[in-house]
Order: sequence, then C-alpha cells, then structure tokens
Amino acid sequence: MTIPSADLAAVDPETTTIEPDIAAPGRQRLRFIANPKAATGLAILGFFLLLAVIGPWIAPYDPSKRSNDLLQPPSAKHFFGTTHLGQDIFSQILVGTRGVIFVGFTAGLVATVLAILIGVTSGYLGGAADEGLSALSNVFLVIPALPLIIIISATVPKAGDIMVALVIGLTSWAWGARVLRAQTLSLRRRDYVDAARASGETTWRIIGFEILPNLTAVIASGFVGTVIFAVMSEITLAFIGVSGVSEWNWGTILFWAQSQQALAQGAWWWFVPAGLAIALLGTALSLLNFGIDEFVNPRLRSGGRTNVKTADGRRVRMRVGFTPVVGARPAGPPRPPRLNRVDVLSTGGEER
Repeated sequence: MTIPSADLAAVDPETTTIEPDIAAPGRQRLRFIANPKAATGLAILGFFLLLAVIGPWIAPYDPSKRSNDLLQPPSAKHFFGTTHLGQDIFSQILVGTRGVIFVGFTAGLVATVLAILIGVTSGYLGGAADEGLSALSNVFLVIPALPLIIIISATVPKAGDIMVALVIGLTSWAWGARVLRAQTLSLRRRDYVDAARASGETTWRIIGFEILPNLTAVIASGFVGTVIFAVMSEITLAFIGVSGVSEWNWGTILFWAQSQQALAQGAWWWFVPAGLAIALLGTALSLLNFGIDEFVNPRLRSGGRTNVKTADGRRVRMRVGFTPVVGARPAGPPRPPRLNRVDVLSTGGEER
C-alpha cells in the first residue's frame, strides 16, 4: 500500500525529541540492585552467607550429639525436630550451610579464573594458541566430574571439602571458556581495540583494560552458574554417601533421612528443611543470574522500546529494528484522521 506523502514525514531532529528510558547517572549505579529479581536473589543469598559464617556458633546443640528425644517432631526445644538418634536437625542445617557455601563458591572461583585465562587468551591471540587451547577445552568438556570425585574420594581417604571443590572447579571451566572465547572473538575486531593496538598498547593491557571490562556480565553469569552446579554436585555426592565431604551438610541430612526411611515413618521434618534450604539457595542463585541478564541486556530490561515525542506533542512507541518515521499533523482545524493500522505497521510505530 502506498502511503500519501502528506500523511508521513521524516522525523525532524530539531522538532522531534527521543526520550529513551534511561535513569539518571546516580540511579544507574543502583539499577542492578533495584531489579526485583536481583534484589530478592541477593537478599536470600546474603542470608545463607550469614548462616555459613555464624551457623556453627549459634547452633543450639552439637549436630552429632545424641539424646533421648528420638524422632521427635518440631517443638520449642528442637525447632526442626530430631533424628532417630535424637540429634537436633536445626543444628545440622546451621552447621551444614558452611560446607555447602564453601564448596560452591570455591569451585565457582576456580572455574571462573580458568575460564577467563584460557577463554579470553584463546579468543584474542588466535592462531596456534587458539587451536591448542580450544582443543584443551574440548577435552575437559567430556570429563565427568562426579565419577572423578568418587574415584578420588576412594583413593584419598582424607579428601575433604577443599579437594571436592578443586575437582569440581577443575572439571567445570571448559564451557565458560568457550563462551568467553566466542565473545572475545567478536570484541577483538571492534574499533576501540584496533585503536588501542595501533597506539602501541601491549597485548595484556588490551585484554585487561579493553576486553575484560566488556565481559564482566558474562563472567558474573558464568560464575553464578558454576556455583549452582557445584552446590548441586556436592549435595548429590553427600546424598549418595560418598566420603570425603564435610561431616555435616544438607546432602548428608538427606542421606540419613533416606537410609532410615524417614518418609515411611512419617518423619517429614527430617528431610523437608534440608530440601527447602537447597531449593531456596538454588532459587536465589537463579534469580541473581536472571538479574544479571536483565541488567546487561537492554531488550530484557526495557523491552527494546523507545518513546518518540513529535513536534505537536504526540508520542509514538518505536520498536527496535524499525525506521522512526512519524505522521505529521497540519496546523489548525479540521483535525486530520489518525494513522490506520497499515500506516502504523509501515512506520514501525505504535501510536498512543
């Protein structure tokens, strides 16, 4: 359909203002925290981090101490009830939080550092270095972490949380390295990187000051994803009874509850608190990951919309990928007809 030239005119830069949804500089620093998903995730994660630090100090009982209160439901004396040996489950949850958080964050840190070193170096240098590091990443992609930890735990009797965290971290960096390599391949062709290279900047300075700052969101997202994987792996190992993990963690509680048939005995308080703690921690980390995605991706944050205000005060909602052409309104009566549906679709706008 041909659109009459009298009804359409190009946007005049002198009379038309574009008002994107951009917060003030002071608020932009707090945009991430102001995101509901990120704020909720940080709050829940902060709560578990606090428990990991002070949990063993505020536990009302020794988690391994037996008593005569066998398999008692939650009460004022035992908030989460007791086990078949009279052990306080609330104390076990508090003490076990430290092991879960320690293994998760240590493994995430190790995997993230390796992913940055190998992925960014491979993507920027290219050539033989790229091929060699990419081959190394492909090898580690197929190494199973859980069977390897089981073998190490059987071979090294005193393997503790540090060993488990290192094994998980050393076997889970490859995917993050591939993602960072792909992003670095795109960034190294940008104009500002070429300008830095032409000005005589060293390779490592370009990587550290020109490329890495633009990979911050990808690195943070990869770190959170690795922490989730490490936490689930450690709990899984404890649940199946693999030795070498901390004496008490949430997986150990579930292991004893399953081995003593807590569900068949109706002792729901034995496994529900640990299950809820695992679900809450996983939810917090996932919400934090979603918040990072929305913070760095404008289309997720604002839907890719921009408000365009014309000279006569009308607002047209423009969408990403369309040319901002707006219908002009002649001065004085009579009031011209509004753009019909075909005209709006042709101009790429949606009139309010």
